[in-house]
Amino acid sequence: MLEAILAVVFGFVLNTIDTLGYPGVFLLMLLGNANIPIPSEVIMTFSGFLVAVGKFQFWPVVLLGTLGDIAGSLITYFIAHRLSRRLKTSKDLTRAENWYKRFGMASLFLGKLVPFIRAFIAFPAGVFKVKLWKFLLLVSSGALIWSILLTYIGFVLGGNWVKIEPYFRKFDFLILTFLVVGLIWWLRHRFGKSHKEERA
Repeated sequence: MLEAILAVVFGFVLNTIDTLGYPGVFLLMLLGNANIPIPSEVIMTFSGFLVAVGKFQFWPVVLLGTLGDIAGSLITYFIAHRLSRRLKTSKDLTRAENWYKRFGMASLFLGKLVPFIRAFIAFPAGVFKVKLWKFLLLVSSGALIWSILLTYIGFVLGGNWVKIEPYFRKFDFLILTFLVVGLIWWLRHRFGKSHKEERA
């Protein structure tokens, strides 16, 4: 089941970039950073491969990947900003706030350099109402480095894309597994807690 889902995701990513070109890179990075599970590792590395074969150019790919990353992060930031009053009553969010305070503003920059976490790092920033200019500065810096790194990896690997694609599938299979397990745990935690409160 999970492998079938990943096959669909991979097919969507590759077909979108192949069909839309540069705008496809921007669109996919925007969606991936707006909490839609589209892995940036595949988007940017495949785009780097297209640079190697002469279909794309390096810096336009990096620029559009970075801008898409920032745009998606801003969507998440503003949604979380508007929902902050409701969410701040959650004990889970209190834990996240403690983590955020512990690592400070650096968590925004560093979070953009960590797979999986990078797609969600804008959410606590919006909830805790980080100043927009600071958010943009740190997120943009991390997004730029990430885009350069992945595009360069794809460029260097070049014609070996067919060989490395299965490894990306395994990596994203692991991520998707964590997502599913986390969702199940969250649902049980939430509904189990509500059920206990009703019984009490």
